[in-house]
Amino acid sequence: MPHQTSILIVDDEELIRENLRLDLLDMGYAVELAANGEEACARLEKEYDLIVTDLIMEGIDGMEVLRRAKNKCPDQIVFILTGYGELHSAIEALRLGADDYLLKPYNHDELMLRVAKSLAGRSLRQKVRLYESMLSICSECKKVRDSEPDENGEVRWISIEQFVSKATGSDLSHGICPDCYRRKMEELAEMIQGGRIRPPAS
Repeated sequence: MPHQTSILIVDDEELIRENLRLDLLDMGYAVELAANGEEACARLEKEYDLIVTDLIMEGIDGMEVLRRAKNKCPDQIVFILTGYGELHSAIEALRLGADDYLLKPYNHDELMLRVAKSLAGRSLRQKVRLYESMLSICSECKKVRDSEPDENGEVRWISIEQFVSKATGSDLSHGICPDCYRRKMEELAEMIQGGRIRPPAS
């Protein structure tokens, strides 16, 4: 089942929470609501693809929600909701790691564009990290770069069998797949026809 993008909306104004909820539901996202910063922070045990939080709230404000969310998951996307008179605070939030801010009242089309852009950027960063963590394999000899240096601190290149055995603690058995068997038999037939080897005695 494909992952449905989850979004947490944090705002102490019910009308804004509900408008955002309906707009984001229309975009196909799964939406949860928090009526204040305390409730939002209590929900941070769950991982969200995006958190949209009001900046000015009683008690725990949007800046603190941002700090806690980023401390828990540095890759967490956080949007700040702010009014025109609070732009200086929104800029400070960006400096502290907020991914974007939206001015209230927000524009529906701008919301759609910014949310989609930020989620696409997060997905790209995750893919880059995945590719960076993949094994390095020599294109010539097919050896694998060991993930750990040897006792002298040198990086070794070892066979894939050695790497898998080391990583899993299991011994590998050897065989030949149908494609390789067919290719080897074709090579053998060509060598017999060319007189490079003699066919086995019948």
